[in-house]
Amino acid sequence: MYNVLTIEREYGAGGSVIAAKLAKHLGWKLYDQELTAEIARVAKVDPRAVAKCDEHCEPLLYRLAKVFWRGSYEPMLQIPEGRVFDTDTLVSVAQRLIGEAARRGRCVVVGRGAPYILRQRDDRFSVFLYAPRELKIRRAMAQQKSEQEAAQLVDTIDVERATFVKRYFGKDWPYRALYDMMLNTDCGYDTAVNLILQAMEVKAQHRLSIAS
Repeated sequence: MYNVLTIEREYGAGGSVIAAKLAKHLGWKLYDQELTAEIARVAKVDPRAVAKCDEHCEPLLYRLAKVFWRGSYEPMLQIPEGRVFDTDTLVSVAQRLIGEAARRGRCVVVGRGAPYILRQRDDRFSVFLYAPRELKIRRAMAQQKSEQEAAQLVDTIDVERATFVKRYFGKDWPYRALYDMMLNTDCGYDTAVNLILQAMEVKAQHRLSIAS
């Protein structure tokens, strides 16, 4: 019954790792870094994009965009001469590509506003992942970051994501009504994957029983 799984996450909650495990288990296509690369391809952006955005886009919004797409292919972005690539363009392209991915189905989409973009789809199962601050800092440190840097990222990225979502989707982040499940990942990645799969199955069966 479910054809699209969206994973929204706090920084350090393990969203990308859990999403990759889910995609592998389900045999579905994963849209995480791949989605960002596709947006760069569609937008035809070159390495001058960062400088051009600094000149043509409100600095706060461009900074928020970089945070929202953190871990992206920013060094690969290209842009045609005379064209501005800003957060408005980024969100517009993302909405189209995420919508196309959902129509094809059998996909796991990480972040990028997917729960908001796909909120009208009945075949969407949405999960929000969170974790205790101390655990998120340890996980960030495991990515070759100092404790100070890890703490700074944990304390700021989600605040900026919330601002970005409020600006472009008009909702608080996380907007609980969008999610079928909210899960504390201090249970471990594999346990989180199993719990999400179980929840999808249980809710799908419940919907079938109601429909019949």
